[in-house]
Amino acid sequence: MRTKPVLILKHIDIEGPGTLEDFLAKHHLRYQISSLYKTSTFPEDPGDYSAVISLGGPMNVYEEERYPFLRWENDFLQKTLAGDVPLLGICLGAQLVAKAAGARVSKNPVKEIGWFDVSLTEEGMQDPLFKGLGNKLRVFQWHGDTFEIPKEGRHLASSPLCHNQAFRVVQRAYGLQFHLEVDPGIINQWTEAYEEELANLNAPIDPEKLLWEARTHHKLYHTQAVTFYKNFFRLAQVVS
Repeated sequence: MRTKPVLILKHIDIEGPGTLEDFLAKHHLRYQISSLYKTSTFPEDPGDYSAVISLGGPMNVYEEERYPFLRWENDFLQKTLAGDVPLLGICLGAQLVAKAAGARVSKNPVKEIGWFDVSLTEEGMQDPLFKGLGNKLRVFQWHGDTFEIPKEGRHLASSPLCHNQAFRVVQRAYGLQFHLEVDPGIINQWTEAYEEELANLNAPIDPEKLLWEARTHHKLYHTQAVTFYKNFFRLAQVVS
């Protein structure tokens, strides 16, 4: 019997699965990308999938009038949690998982954009998602909002600028505020698309510096991401 496909929920054209898609292809894992922003036909049953991945996006989780697919996604993620289907939310996706689990999403005190250290909590260091990754990670961030840890959830990672960086709720559902999936090409797309945002921050960010850092960190970051993916898909029981 063939393994069910992985479902990837995409919210905007330039925030795709990146190195996650590379991993799935290399391991011959079937996957389906649902581009929610340009379709009116959405997946119905989370049980049809071996895992659900919700990617990032520039919108706020509560902008359901402007982005009607967010209302559908909230319902779908609630069903995913209830059905114990393995679930991973990245950035906006993590905020959507938190909201679906009943937690509040709000503005972070500052926008966190660029390369930052994230420290694992004691529970994070014991969680199988972070196996083999040490207790501190250098990760890429691009977000202005933050989530509370869901009731009965587990706080797995933090940073000085954003206390809640990762959580687990139920057995196999995770939210990560940082971006695992990026590579230099994706970061280049974002710096071009959001050039005005970078220039208008209280402390403006140099796009060239971001790209230089992306190229510098890429090899190690890709290796780190692959370890994440292996850990998650082992939990989903689709890789050995």
